[in-house]
Amino acid sequence: VMTYNIHVGIGMDKKLDLQRIADVINKEKPDLVGLQEVDRGVQRTQRIDEIVELSKLTRMDYAFAFNLPYQGGQYGVAILSRFPIRATEHRLYKNLREAERRGFIRAKVKIDGRLVNFVTTHLDYQHDDGRLFEAQQMLAGLGKVGSPLIIVGDFNDVPSGDTYKLMRSLFYDVWELRAGEDGFSYPADKPVKRIDYIFTLYSNRIRVKKVWIVNTLASDHIPVVADLEIK
Repeated sequence: VMTYNIHVGIGMDKKLDLQRIADVINKEKPDLVGLQEVDRGVQRTQRIDEIVELSKLTRMDYAFAFNLPYQGGQYGVAILSRFPIRATEHRLYKNLREAERRGFIRAKVKIDGRLVNFVTTHLDYQHDDGRLFEAQQMLAGLGKVGSPLIIVGDFNDVPSGDTYKLMRSLFYDVWELRAGEDGFSYPADKPVKRIDYIFTLYSNRIRVKKVWIVNTLASDHIPVVADLEIK
């Protein structure tokens, strides 16, 4: 499983290069990827349908959630899956004052005969209470979703923050396997903050075998990857 804020495909060199993003994904060979900051038909990224292009370059199925109209196109979050996506759900958050509209997307995939719910989101980067409000809405929206449930994304919150603490009240943070190591994921050139996470529901029968970060300058974030075993 991977979470990756791709910064609409623009790397630390300010160049748009989706092949470079795909190369990062292909090298790690994840089965499920949660992507944040994805453009479709947006002027700033040459009107490219980024998730369709990444789907082709990685040979993975995809789902996209349109959270915000921008420059004649759409901007949001997306999922890539090695397995066929059986169903999707998209919910927009109400927000307190941030201009950017946000939301989450959930994909249901069947892995070795088990239906798995995989969610990605991207929360408010400006306001602590805004992040918390959005996370509360996400958890309420997922309240009746069955297990296994995996949530990944750019939470824009550090481990001392209220949003992270809310998530940890219900979910296991896979980086705990490497407790004591920083796991910083932003900014990519000199990481000083841990804001990108992979969470699994405490009631899941999921074992975390390995977790790591990928040092790359293909985006302004670096991806977090975990090897999970569903029991």
